[in-house]
Amino acid sequence: MATHDPTAADFAILGAGAIGSILGAHLARAGHSVVMLVRERRAQQIRTDGVRIKGLVDISLAVPALTDASQLRRAGVLIVGMKTLGTAQALAPLRHANIEAAFSIQNGAFKNEPLIAAFGKERVLGSLADTSGELLPSGEVLFTRNVSLLIGELGGGLSARAESIAGAIDSAGVRSSAVPDIVSREWSKFTGWAGYMTMAVATRAVTWKYVTDPDAALLIARVVREVGVLARASGIELSDQSILPVATMCRGTESEAAAAVMKANENLKTVAPQHRVSSLQDFDAGRPLELDETIGYALQEAARHNVAMPVLETLYRLVRSLEKIAKK
Repeated sequence: MATHDPTAADFAILGAGAIGSILGAHLARAGHSVVMLVRERRAQQIRTDGVRIKGLVDISLAVPALTDASQLRRAGVLIVGMKTLGTAQALAPLRHANIEAAFSIQNGAFKNEPLIAAFGKERVLGSLADTSGELLPSGEVLFTRNVSLLIGELGGGLSARAESIAGAIDSAGVRSSAVPDIVSREWSKFTGWAGYMTMAVATRAVTWKYVTDPDAALLIARVVREVGVLARASGIELSDQSILPVATMCRGTESEAAAAVMKANENLKTVAPQHRVSSLQDFDAGRPLELDETIGYALQEAARHNVAMPVLETLYRLVRSLEKIAKK
């Protein structure tokens, strides 16, 4: 699998962190040609030891890695799995390549915009992942959660290409499906993730501890309801088919929304006791947070729409200060 031309591949994966590595390993094991577009340090790990996954599965195999993305000539599918920081700069060397389709599994409600700027809207699909892992210092990836990776057309509706890509990923072992309402799904995930991300760093606790605490759940619920107002102002209809039932949480009372957070996570201690949001993993490892590119961008959009988001802004400033303090 490692002998194919690394400048042309069925799947090119930009970023070999946890989810990028999980996807790359599964797709390569399934017989697809895969190339990882990564920084030098990660490339050395991959070249020396291969891509190694443990946890839900055990995979260890060689996958080609390029540190100069401009060497890529063609990719059937480009998957953007890097953190949102510097995405536009990372995509710039790929503008010349023949990219048939591209999607991002990054966080945030505005993550598709750099892809559209680089390749044109017709080649970009929406996507979101309820899939988790952690890149360990050894270079191994601990695969902890394999629920769903959704893919769909930005204009809505099902398409043959979305179903084909999702089918290939699903057959490779990472649960995936095509959906007709991906933009709503992306926003719905972000609506819940915004509270999870900020509370994860604020508490620095494994996920189950704060999502089942009444006070923390109330703060998450308030964030959901604030982002829900922004979604409506942006013409987005939220869905309950997300990490939280965000549409219902925005319609009911605040106390009902807080109860929904705790109910949605009541089994998390049992099924994923060590789960940590990726932002907390980054914080603990001293890696920069994608705070401004996700939460900060949402706050800018809220200001543009005259939407008040006092709880999210407070948590944003708290997390930003914690990040700066940690670096001193």
